[in-house]
Amino acid sequence: MNGEKTMKRKEKMKIYIVKDTSPLNYQVSEEQSGYAINLSERTFEFAVNIILLLKTVSYVKENDVVRYQLAKSGTSVGANYEESQATNSRADYRYKIGISLKEALESNYWLRIMGRTKMGNQQAVKRLVKESGEIKAILATIFNKVSD
Repeated sequence: MNGEKTMKRKEKMKIYIVKDTSPLNYQVSEEQSGYAINLSERTFEFAVNIILLLKTVSYVKENDVVRYQLAKSGTSVGANYEESQATNSRADYRYKIGISLKEALESNYWLRIMGRTKMGNQQAVKRLVKESGEIKAILATIFNKVSD
Protein backbone atom coordinates (compact mmCIF):
# COMPACT_ATOMS: atom_id res chain seq x y z
CA MET A 1 0.00 0.00 0.00
CA ASN A 2 3.08 2.29 0.30
CA GLY A 3 1.42 4.47 2.93
CA GLU A 4 -1.51 5.29 0.68
CA LYS A 5 -4.84 5.60 2.35
CA THR A 6 -7.89 4.23 0.63
CA MET A 7 -10.98 6.29 1.29
CA LYS A 8 -14.44 5.25 0.30
CA ARG A 9 -16.98 7.95 -0.32
CA LYS A 10 -20.10 7.26 1.65
CA GLU A 11 -23.20 8.43 -0.14
CA LYS A 12 -26.12 9.70 1.83
CA MET A 13 -28.99 7.18 1.87
CA LYS A 14 -32.34 8.51 0.78
CA ILE A 15 -35.21 7.94 3.15
CA TYR A 16 -38.66 7.22 1.77
CA ILE A 17 -42.04 7.89 3.33
CA VAL A 18 -44.91 5.52 2.58
CA LYS A 19 -48.45 6.70 3.25
CA ASP A 20 -51.41 4.36 3.28
CA THR A 21 -53.86 6.44 1.22
CA SER A 22 -56.55 3.77 0.94
CA PRO A 23 -56.77 -0.01 1.16
CA LEU A 24 -53.87 -1.43 -0.84
CA ASN A 25 -52.82 1.96 -2.19
CA TYR A 26 -49.54 3.37 -0.94
CA GLN A 27 -48.05 6.72 -1.89
CA VAL A 28 -44.25 6.88 -1.79
CA SER A 29 -42.28 10.10 -1.44
CA GLU A 30 -38.75 11.16 -0.57
CA GLU A 31 -38.47 12.33 3.05
CA GLN A 32 -36.46 15.50 2.49
CA SER A 33 -38.16 16.80 -0.65
CA GLY A 34 -41.64 15.34 -0.30
CA TYR A 35 -41.31 14.48 -3.99
CA ALA A 36 -43.87 11.81 -4.92
CA ILE A 37 -42.53 8.77 -6.73
CA ASN A 38 -44.37 6.97 -9.53
CA LEU A 39 -42.99 3.52 -8.84
CA SER A 40 -44.74 1.89 -11.82
CA GLU A 41 -42.98 4.26 -14.20
CA ARG A 42 -39.68 4.07 -12.36
CA THR A 43 -39.55 0.26 -12.39
CA PHE A 44 -40.60 0.25 -16.07
CA GLU A 45 -37.73 2.61 -16.94
CA PHE A 46 -35.38 0.46 -14.87
CA ALA A 47 -36.33 -2.60 -16.96
CA VAL A 48 -35.91 -0.71 -20.23
CA ASN A 49 -32.50 0.56 -19.16
CA ILE A 50 -31.43 -2.96 -18.15
CA ILE A 51 -32.33 -4.22 -21.63
CA LEU A 52 -30.45 -1.33 -23.26
CA LEU A 53 -27.42 -2.03 -21.05
CA LEU A 54 -27.43 -5.70 -21.97
CA LYS A 55 -27.17 -4.72 -25.64
CA THR A 56 -23.70 -3.31 -24.81
CA VAL A 57 -22.45 -6.63 -23.40
CA SER A 58 -20.25 -8.63 -25.75
CA TYR A 59 -21.54 -12.01 -26.85
CA VAL A 60 -19.01 -14.35 -25.29
CA LYS A 61 -19.89 -17.49 -23.36
CA GLU A 62 -18.67 -16.08 -20.01
CA ASN A 63 -21.27 -13.29 -20.18
CA ASP A 64 -24.27 -15.52 -20.94
CA VAL A 65 -25.28 -16.24 -17.34
CA VAL A 66 -25.08 -12.61 -16.25
CA ARG A 67 -26.98 -11.41 -19.33
CA TYR A 68 -29.74 -13.99 -18.84
CA GLN A 69 -30.11 -13.56 -15.06
CA LEU A 70 -30.06 -9.76 -15.17
CA ALA A 71 -32.60 -9.68 -18.00
CA LYS A 72 -34.94 -11.85 -15.92
CA SER A 73 -34.52 -10.10 -12.56
CA GLY A 74 -34.34 -6.56 -13.97
CA THR A 75 -37.61 -6.87 -15.84
CA SER A 76 -39.29 -8.83 -13.05
CA VAL A 77 -39.00 -5.95 -10.54
CA GLY A 78 -41.59 -3.88 -12.37
CA ALA A 79 -43.69 -6.82 -13.51
CA ASN A 80 -44.26 -7.95 -9.93
CA TYR A 81 -44.87 -4.38 -8.77
CA GLU A 82 -47.52 -4.03 -11.49
CA GLU A 83 -49.12 -7.29 -10.35
CA SER A 84 -49.21 -5.98 -6.77
CA GLN A 85 -51.45 -3.15 -7.94
CA ALA A 86 -54.20 -5.64 -8.82
CA THR A 87 -54.23 -7.70 -5.62
CA ASN A 88 -57.26 -7.89 -3.38
CA SER A 89 -55.69 -8.55 0.02
CA ARG A 90 -52.91 -7.08 2.12
CA ALA A 91 -51.21 -10.47 2.32
CA ASP A 92 -51.15 -10.88 -1.47
CA TYR A 93 -50.01 -7.27 -1.92
CA ARG A 94 -47.16 -7.74 0.57
CA TYR A 95 -46.21 -11.04 -1.10
CA LYS A 96 -45.94 -9.39 -4.54
CA ILE A 97 -43.97 -6.45 -3.11
CA GLY A 98 -41.68 -9.00 -1.46
CA ILE A 99 -41.03 -10.71 -4.79
CA SER A 100 -40.35 -7.36 -6.42
CA LEU A 101 -37.90 -6.53 -3.62
CA LYS A 102 -36.09 -9.87 -4.06
CA GLU A 103 -35.77 -9.24 -7.79
CA ALA A 104 -34.35 -5.76 -7.12
CA LEU A 105 -31.80 -7.31 -4.75
CA GLU A 106 -30.83 -9.87 -7.38
CA SER A 107 -30.57 -7.21 -10.09
CA ASN A 108 -28.27 -5.16 -7.86
CA TYR A 109 -26.07 -8.24 -7.41
CA TRP A 110 -25.69 -8.88 -11.16
CA LEU A 111 -25.07 -5.20 -11.84
CA ARG A 112 -22.29 -5.16 -9.24
CA ILE A 113 -20.73 -8.19 -10.95
CA MET A 114 -20.86 -6.28 -14.24
CA GLY A 115 -19.15 -3.35 -12.58
CA ARG A 116 -16.40 -5.45 -11.03
CA THR A 117 -15.71 -7.35 -14.27
CA LYS A 118 -16.04 -4.25 -16.49
CA MET A 119 -18.82 -5.89 -18.49
CA GLY A 120 -20.94 -3.61 -20.68
CA ASN A 121 -21.24 0.18 -20.62
CA GLN A 122 -19.76 1.13 -17.25
CA GLN A 123 -21.52 4.50 -17.00
CA ALA A 124 -24.84 2.76 -17.40
CA VAL A 125 -23.83 0.06 -14.92
CA LYS A 126 -22.99 2.69 -12.27
CA ARG A 127 -26.30 4.49 -12.81
CA LEU A 128 -28.25 1.25 -12.62
CA VAL A 129 -26.45 0.06 -9.48
CA LYS A 130 -27.51 3.33 -7.84
CA GLU A 131 -31.06 3.07 -9.20
CA SER A 132 -31.43 -0.54 -8.09
CA GLY A 133 -30.29 0.51 -4.61
CA GLU A 134 -32.93 3.23 -4.48
CA ILE A 135 -35.64 0.89 -5.77
CA LYS A 136 -34.61 -1.66 -3.11
CA ALA A 137 -34.98 1.00 -0.41
CA ILE A 138 -38.41 2.05 -1.67
CA LEU A 139 -39.71 -1.51 -1.92
CA ALA A 140 -38.30 -2.44 1.50
CA THR A 141 -40.07 0.56 3.00
CA ILE A 142 -43.36 -0.47 1.43
CA PHE A 143 -42.85 -4.11 2.43
CA ASN A 144 -42.18 -3.16 6.06
CA LYS A 145 -45.12 -0.74 6.14
CA VAL A 146 -47.69 -3.29 4.94
CA SER A 147 -48.78 -5.66 7.67
CA ASP A 148 -50.31 -9.04 6.98
